[in-house]
Amino acid sequence: MSGVLERTLGILELLAGRPEGLALAVIAERLGLPKSGCHRLLGELVEAGWVRQTREHGDYALTMRLASLGLAHLAASGVVDVAQPFLDRLAETTGELVRLSVWSDGRLTWVAKAQGARAGLRYDPDQGQEARLSCSSSGLAVLSRMGDDEALTLVARQGFGAPAEYGPNAVSGPSDLLAALAETRARGWSLTVETFTPGMTALAAPIVDLDGAVRGAVSIAGPCVRFTPEKIAAFAPRLLDTAADLGRAAGASAAFRAAAA
Repeated sequence: MSGVLERTLGILELLAGRPEGLALAVIAERLGLPKSGCHRLLGELVEAGWVRQTREHGDYALTMRLASLGLAHLAASGVVDVAQPFLDRLAETTGELVRLSVWSDGRLTWVAKAQGARAGLRYDPDQGQEARLSCSSSGLAVLSRMGDDEALTLVARQGFGAPAEYGPNAVSGPSDLLAALAETRARGWSLTVETFTPGMTALAAPIVDLDGAVRGAVSIAGPCVRFTPEKIAAFAPRLLDTAADLGRAAGASAAFRAAAA
């Protein structure tokens, strides 16, 4: 990959997680770029319609062009059409947020969701985020289907999530990660409490197709105060049933087929 292309994609990935925008100096610092070069790349992205300035000489933010491209890809892949009925059913029976993530090229991305909470506290993050493998329940669920060495390699490539940036209980070292994976394998599903977002609990199960390939994960997440041990015990069988249903249906989606390939 050329240096210019790599830096340009780095800017797009950084801004994708900051819908409110970031200042030029912040973008340059986080990506390790000289301000002059970063300013030039941002100018080209603005001219091409991928990035806008929130005000004159203000922060830089993504336009809707990238989001539209992603939504068009999801629609063409069929992943939402295949998965949505299963997600809706699980959200209705649990009353919490249910999300689907797809595993592809060492990355886990949330692509579809169903919100079961109708009142009170709601957890409803943006779609399209890449999951932090070491911190998210979905990440642990997918990694649990791999050997320890492969899981450690993937996490080392992405980096551990710092508790200050994620939840106070975020897995931040190899020994803690291996312990979490051992627990996940023993249960068949992962459980995280304030590891990805403060105040939130999540459980997830890997989606495995009929050939044994990992396609992604399905998760249930919500405020810790609602996730009592009794509720978690009731949610787990439903979660596993949904993961099994999605695994059987995975072949109908082009996105899932690409992930397996």
